[in-house]
Formats: sequence, C-alpha cells, structure tokens
Amino acid sequence: MKKIYLVFLLLIVSIAANAQVVINEVFGGGGNSGAPYKNDFIELYNNGATAVSLAGWSVQYASATGTTWSVTALSGTIPAGGYYLIQQAAGAGTQPALPTPNATGIINMSGTAGKVVLVTNTTALSGGCPINTSYVDIVGYGPTATCFATAPTAATTNSTSAQRSPAGNNTGNNSTNFIIASPTPTNSSGLDMVPPVVTALAPANGAINVATFFTATISFNESIAKGTGNITLKKTSDNSVVKTINVATDATVNGNN
Repeated sequence: MKKIYLVFLLLIVSIAANAQVVINEVFGGGGNSGAPYKNDFIELYNNGATAVSLAGWSVQYASATGTTWSVTALSGTIPAGGYYLIQQAAGAGTQPALPTPNATGIINMSGTAGKVVLVTNTTALSGGCPINTSYVDIVGYGPTATCFATAPTAATTNSTSAQRSPAGNNTGNNSTNFIIASPTPTNSSGLDMVPPVVTALAPANGAINVATFFTATISFNESIAKGTGNITLKKTSDNSVVKTINVATDATVNGNN
C-alpha cells in the first residue's frame, strides 16, 4: 500500500463548539484582599463562526450549595470568536476597574466556590441544580459546588479565576475544561486571533499499509468550524498529489474537533 501524509496548503478555521456560547471565565474575589480587580465578573465566549444575539438571555448565580438564583439580564450580541464581559458586584477594596463591561449586574459572587448558569430567558431558576431546557451552559466552580457539567472545577481564590483553557474549550466537563489562574477579563473588543494547533492525524503522518479507502481525521487543540481552503494528500515516494480535498465542500466537522 502507498504511504501518505497530509500537507496543509491553506486551512482557515474559526471556533465552534457543541454549545456555541459558553461561560468562559468566572471570578468572585473582586475587591477582596489580594484581588487584582475591584469587581466580580463572568465572561462569555462565542465558539461559533457567527455573532449571537444575547437579547432576552441572562446569567444566573447561586452559592455553591444554594437553591436561590440571582439574575443578570443580557443584551446586545457576542461576536464570532469573541468575548462578552459581565461585571458583577464590587468589593470594598480600591483595586483597578475591569475593562469596559458589555453588561452589568449586582451579584456578589463567592471568591472560592459557586454556580453560574447561562440561560435563554430571565426567569430565575430554583433548586440546587434545577433541570431546565433553557440552559445554554453551566459552570460549577470549587469542589463544593452542587451543580456542574460532569464535575466541578478546583477552588478559586481572591486572586484567581476559573477559566476555560484554551478559550472556549468545551467537552462537557468543568473539572478538565477549566484551569485556575490569574483573572483575564476580556470584553467584546477582544477577539480570538490564535489559530488552532493540529494535535493528531489519522492515518498518522508517514503511515504505511493504509487501506485504499479510508476516512482521514485531523484533531485540533480546540473546537473548530469549517472555513475555506484545501487539504492535499501526497505520496512520500515522489511527492505527487493523490487527492485534493476542498474543505468547504468535502470536509466534515464532528464533535469538538
């Protein structure tokens, strides 16, 4: 059988995910001792290739084991591959202000553990972990949180936030999708300009004894959506072209890769 390898001539991609808009970062230490910012905040990220209207949506917060939810109504849009910053309550300190927020609420979030939900309406949730078909995304931060995706994140502190790494990373598991690091509040003027990185090829680069008919798979370090350009398959023996795949018409995006 022929050896093959993949040569990328041009592949322009944009971010996509199972949930197009996700809760990307939460910070509840605002204004506390050691905090880098005066206010708590919730940051959203748009994994998709198109802007999304947030009119009529809300973010809602409850304490780690609480059953009462506080609501912040949203408006405007979140750009494709972009962010949306929601400022919450200020602490007593004199730390710097956040970047200009896209929405403002008055929720006093915990600096160590809590629950944040993004929903498509402004009706307050109820219960420790309510079942609701209007859910877009949910994050339980801190090990004591009673509502989360698969498992909660590690605990945050006054000087750290829970943040998806890389931005928008969403496999449905808060514990593995989020890291605890210094807060990085970003509003809608901050777009993701970092291209995805190829992490795996199937068949592998330089593979031998590959079947005549096969499905070539490319995995990336973050969620992607189809763009434009070509993927070219070549023989290693003489560098001749075996097949050129048009990304827009011939490629398929599955799951988060």
